[in-house]
Amino acid sequence: SVRLAGQSALGATFSDSNLTVYTNTPDLTPCFQNSLLAWVPCIYLWAALPCYLFYLRHHRLGYIVLSCLSRLKTALGVLLWCISWVDLFYSFHGLVHGSSPAPVFFITPLLVGITMLLATLLIQYERLRGVRSSGVLIIFWLLCVICAIIPFRSKILLALAEGKILDPFRFTTFYIYFALVLCAFILSCFQEKPPLFSPENLDTNPCPEASAGFFSRLSFWWFTKLAILGYRRPLEDSDLWSLSEEDCSHKVVQRLLEAWQKQQTQASGPQTAALEPKIAGEDEVLLKARPKTKKPSFLRALVRTFTSSLLMGACFNCSGLTTLPLASKPASYLVSPGSILIRFISDPTAPTWWGFLLAGLMFVSSTMQTLILHQHYHCIFVMALRIRTAIIGVIYRKALTITNSVKREYTVGEMVNLMSVDAQRFMDVSPFINLLWSAPLQVILAIYFLWQILGPSALAGVAVIVLLIPLNGAVSMKMKTYQVQQMKFKDSRIKLMSEILNGIKVLKLYAWEPTFLEQVEGIRQSELQLLRKGAYLQAISTFIWVCTPFMVTLITLGVYVCVDKNNVLDAEKAFVSLSLFNILKIPLNLLPQLISGMTQTSVSLKRIQDFLNQDELDPQCVERKTISPGRAITIHNGTFSWSKDLPPTLHSLNIQIPKGALVAVVGPVGCGKSSLVSALLGEMEKLEGAVSVKGSVAYVPQQAWIQNCTLQENVLFGQPMNPKRYQQALETCALLADLDVLPGGDQTEIGEKGINLSGGQRQRVSLARAVYSDANIFLLDDPLSAVDSHVAKHIFDQVIGPEGVLAGKTRVLVTHGISFLPQTDFIIVLADGQITEMGHYSELLQHDGSFANFLRNYAPDENQEANEGVLQHANEEVLLLEDTLSTHTDLTDTEPAIYEVRKQFMREMSSLSSEGEGQNRPVLKRYTSSLEKEVPATQTKETGALIKEEIAETGNVKLSVYWDYAKSVGLCTTLFICLLYAGQNAVAIGANVWLSAWTNDVEEHGQQNNTSVRLGVYATLGILQGLLVMLSAFTMVVGAIQAARLLHTALLHNQIRAPQSFFDTTPSGRILNRFSKDIYVIDEVLAPTILMLFNSFYTSISTIVVIVASTPLFCVVVLPLAVFYGFVQRFYVATSRQLKRLESVSRSPIFSHFSETVTGTSVIRAYGRVQDFKVLSDAKVDSNQKTTYPYIASNRWLGVHVEFVGNCVVLFSALFAVIGRNSLNPGLVGLSVSYALQVTLSLNWMIRTLSDLESNIIAVERVKEYSKTETEAPWVLESNRAPEGWPRSGVVEFRNYSVRYRPGLELVLKNLTLHVQGGEKVGIVGRTGAGKSSMTLCLFRILEAAEGEIFIDGLNVAHIGLHDLRSQLTIIPQDPILFSGTLRMNLDPFGRYSDEDIWRTLELSHLSAFVSSQPTGLDFQCSEGGDNLSVGQRQLVCLARALLRKSRVLVLDEATAAIDLETDDLIQGTIRTQFEDCTVLTIAHRLNTIMDYNRVLVLDKGVVAEFDSPVNLIAAGGIFYGMAKDAGLA
Repeated sequence: SVRLAGQSALGATFSDSNLTVYTNTPDLTPCFQNSLLAWVPCIYLWAALPCYLFYLRHHRLGYIVLSCLSRLKTALGVLLWCISWVDLFYSFHGLVHGSSPAPVFFITPLLVGITMLLATLLIQYERLRGVRSSGVLIIFWLLCVICAIIPFRSKILLALAEGKILDPFRFTTFYIYFALVLCAFILSCFQEKPPLFSPENLDTNPCPEASAGFFSRLSFWWFTKLAILGYRRPLEDSDLWSLSEEDCSHKVVQRLLEAWQKQQTQASGPQTAALEPKIAGEDEVLLKARPKTKKPSFLRALVRTFTSSLLMGACFNCSGLTTLPLASKPASYLVSPGSILIRFISDPTAPTWWGFLLAGLMFVSSTMQTLILHQHYHCIFVMALRIRTAIIGVIYRKALTITNSVKREYTVGEMVNLMSVDAQRFMDVSPFINLLWSAPLQVILAIYFLWQILGPSALAGVAVIVLLIPLNGAVSMKMKTYQVQQMKFKDSRIKLMSEILNGIKVLKLYAWEPTFLEQVEGIRQSELQLLRKGAYLQAISTFIWVCTPFMVTLITLGVYVCVDKNNVLDAEKAFVSLSLFNILKIPLNLLPQLISGMTQTSVSLKRIQDFLNQDELDPQCVERKTISPGRAITIHNGTFSWSKDLPPTLHSLNIQIPKGALVAVVGPVGCGKSSLVSALLGEMEKLEGAVSVKGSVAYVPQQAWIQNCTLQENVLFGQPMNPKRYQQALETCALLADLDVLPGGDQTEIGEKGINLSGGQRQRVSLARAVYSDANIFLLDDPLSAVDSHVAKHIFDQVIGPEGVLAGKTRVLVTHGISFLPQTDFIIVLADGQITEMGHYSELLQHDGSFANFLRNYAPDENQEANEGVLQHANEEVLLLEDTLSTHTDLTDTEPAIYEVRKQFMREMSSLSSEGEGQNRPVLKRYTSSLEKEVPATQTKETGALIKEEIAETGNVKLSVYWDYAKSVGLCTTLFICLLYAGQNAVAIGANVWLSAWTNDVEEHGQQNNTSVRLGVYATLGILQGLLVMLSAFTMVVGAIQAARLLHTALLHNQIRAPQSFFDTTPSGRILNRFSKDIYVIDEVLAPTILMLFNSFYTSISTIVVIVASTPLFCVVVLPLAVFYGFVQRFYVATSRQLKRLESVSRSPIFSHFSETVTGTSVIRAYGRVQDFKVLSDAKVDSNQKTTYPYIASNRWLGVHVEFVGNCVVLFSALFAVIGRNSLNPGLVGLSVSYALQVTLSLNWMIRTLSDLESNIIAVERVKEYSKTETEAPWVLESNRAPEGWPRSGVVEFRNYSVRYRPGLELVLKNLTLHVQGGEKVGIVGRTGAGKSSMTLCLFRILEAAEGEIFIDGLNVAHIGLHDLRSQLTIIPQDPILFSGTLRMNLDPFGRYSDEDIWRTLELSHLSAFVSSQPTGLDFQCSEGGDNLSVGQRQLVCLARALLRKSRVLVLDEATAAIDLETDDLIQGTIRTQFEDCTVLTIAHRLNTIMDYNRVLVLDKGVVAEFDSPVNLIAAGGIFYGMAKDAGLA
């Protein structure tokens, strides 16, 4: 340094402690000022340059037009450069003229000059790159100003001391330099205009972060505007900023997909390579290929995608740690400035400015750390959000391509769980990722400093810590196993709930709720048991970690004092080591959290990876490009299976379909007709052969798939609107009449799964979608079975047949309706997965094969069809038959031939009276919303919205919600927990005060005397604190599990008892959300949050108590700080709560859209809409992100502002200690400063946990809301049970009966009065909307009477419990619904019948052959919704249920829909023989099924129009005659 500064008069030394430290007016030596101090900013800028240039190269935002601001900045830079050169030339001038200036006067101006030039060039380069506010330069100018302040002061002091200015030239240039640098700094804080061509100009509401200045970004000031807005009024969607480009789903998901595909190609690479050398002999090849099957790793793909974010977060974390002499937050400030502060107070001779400087340093370093760490967190959380988005997108895309066998394995519920729970896990664990490396670093540093202070005794403490790690590890391993089991229970509970909600109507009709209730509660019981075990373990680990720092301090200090009599414990040693142990505690506390988070995430990672590795449909299995000329579809030797491990469903098919042909596919139930269509769509596994389909495809599945959007959107299905074609589609599919009935015409919103349409309407919408799509090839899977026969005829003529709109297109029609077959071009007959015959109708008749027999029995005699006159004759025949049938009910057995003829004759004339299930469902829907939302009915009618919007609550969470939760926990428990916490904190303060008193013990002969007493008391207090912590954790567990049990039970019981109308208007997703997300929060999130809140609240209180007790002056500052804190808290809580609510409302559409997509994948793929659906899903995820992003920012905004309060507490407690240093002892100062340092964290956590609690307690609010919905009548009325064996004869009587769907609506049935004798067979017919289904629903009291009553065997059904009533009636519903479980469970959930009974019913329902062919027999597992049975088989299972119950009254609701004619006959025959002496009410689709009934009831607009025997009605020539005439029966 002497050589550098030269031997000039300016002072030859680099540093001089007399000048700098031990004086009341400190100063730095001129040499230091001129060299190092001037170089600091330059070194910084050159060091930052390479990284910054790299960043600018890769981030181009358009360029900014040259503005006055930019010109001014540049001018200042040039001036500064000039000043430096002037200084340099002045030094050369001195050299020339004989005086020899020190080398520093050449080096410094040169370095500064070049740096200023660089800064000027950077200003322009940034402008061209579109940077509006440059952090790098702001910091540079700030450093320049700070480094110039010291010479600024010392030059003046020197001039005053000398009485004259020694070097006037340099004196002048320095002050000009200072002024310019100050101006440059101020100017750099202003922002440039937005760059040209930036996307911002298009954005309506861009995120202010992008355009915020450097300081605004650093302190998150840009968020303040939204915080204020959120405080003034509840935020709405329109207030939220739009997403930046790199956060949008399509970008993020694409990146992850690419990385994952790379992983897949890498994983499949080695296998293929290993298989190539076939010549080496088979065995060798196999051996070689085996070990190399490595799975693609999803984790690697994630890391690849998000490397940059991870690195950036790590950099922030590093710099956050290095801003301090020591590693981590709370106590770190204590270590250097803090320990010097204690030393300063112990030393009365020290100059006072030391104290103030220390206080200032503590404040500055902690503020720096606050700012940097929050940047780190922001970076990490945004990355976490992107990870979640990417995972959701990847799972969605995968779900669109999985094979059917995978779909069987993963239910919709499980896939939704992957999306919601597992993707969320990644988001939750991301903030901890950097701990993996920073925690060990902090531990090592802390141990190093401890060694410095306490020597080898520190190792005793470290040993304790090391010993506790395996213990913690063991606990967390055990917790992981519980976690996995609990996830399984949760999955199965949600799956079961989703089935219950899907089949709730069936459960009600059969009175089966109790068994399902028991099943759910059984699963819940096991789930809670695991939760309880896990929570106890958690409590034990909490105990360990609260006691750890304490035990460590105790043992270390004990060893230190006992090892050597001369080791004296003074304030500095005690409190600095205590602080260091606190630092150790942080990473060690977070480690268990990190470990459990990591274990959970690894479970999730594995689940997601397994799902992503499942088989996908082979897009190449159907050849789309080439085909033999003139053909539209060819299959050559095709063998297909539903999954690779199942036997083939279809084998050796050879089909060639010419362009424009109409092909019918017929065959018995379960012979593979639908499978054939799936094979053409490429939905099945092709085992061998080739399939070619040329042209675009439209597909109408057997069970219509309807989206939850308007009817019009369902028909257009993503195609642009063409009014003419649209009108034609509606007309030909007979939808115009329905549009008049629907409340909003074609703008009516269709509920989930098409809930507010009847079966027939759904099918016709699905068909209209196909017609509108205008494809080349139409695959129609039995679209005519769900509609009435006259509608079916209309549709065939207008759409499918040779005269229809689709004439000239290629059509493949799976059908059970024989009447259409003669009009087809050719027919494919399937049996057992093989084609038995193929050819034109007439060919097949001559052929005399199975088909010909089938037709001879069923098909109408052609000349009869030709001869109109026969119809007259037919009438008499009907009468004849009627007589014969009424006398011989057992005719079916004795004279099958006549019966067959009659049956055939009836069928040929068959006509359908009405349109599917629930003509009145639309009416019911129309008003659902009107009452809920208090909107006038007319308005609802116009909009046609059906599903009530899920409304986000606004404003404060009501106190009643907390009270509800406290009551569920138990009031005594709650009080006990509060007291335990207070006690535990009092003990902790006691222990620290004791320690501070110990340090002030007077030394005698260099020793402290009563060491053993001191140690003993300290130990007792510590252990007591640990026990109280553990006790409070245990109590909380007991309370929380109790609350979880009560809340879930209330919710479940209420939901199962809710009336049917509730389920029609509430999407199942919304109810499921209560059972999954909200119950999860109550189970696992609330209790820890409450514990944390208590922790931070009591810590904050005890801090203030301690500081005020030691430095009473502090009272003055408490009030203003508390007011500021209160303000921040109010702003934050209001805004973040609303953001959280918006977030949860925007979350459910993601999952309901997903479950809708999964059920409709085959349709989506067939129409080629996969891409559009991806975009749709992305849009839904993005709207959810829009709410999450500001929520993340709000947490950072809060953090920065609250920590500012905390830093002020530190500053003032230190300042007051300095001011009152004469009256304070060092022990007390140590105590108050160590507490002050912890306050930042606890204040921050307090607000955070408070608002977390607010946003999570909403779960209780939502669960409560659905636990209080209205319920049905009681299931059983003990006071009024039905008599044993009721109903004996089955007399049904309606007396003056009226019903409406809801109070305030018009009546659906009006003054219905009728009397049905026991054992009578009554057919119910009527046009759509006549009230047929409503009548049956009234019988089961799904709808309650408006007036009048129903008597069965003279007992008023309204007077007995619902289950007493429903269990004694039987219905075969229109939609056959099965539940996942064994076949036995589906037939007899209560286990009331023996195996023989069940087999007998299976025999009667023609299922026994199928069931006995299954290896498991009655324990055959039905999949969710019975998907592994064909629709016909499901219908037969429903028949078997009815046979098993064998009650006196049977209701048939169009139970003959999706069944081929043979099965239909079987069922009708079975019903005639088995229910001979029962009362049967049939809602008829085809008149032929009821022509032999005793009487027919004709309903018209809810009134009895006609009620008599079919013969009399036809003779009377009324409505029924009209219907029969339409059908050619009269």
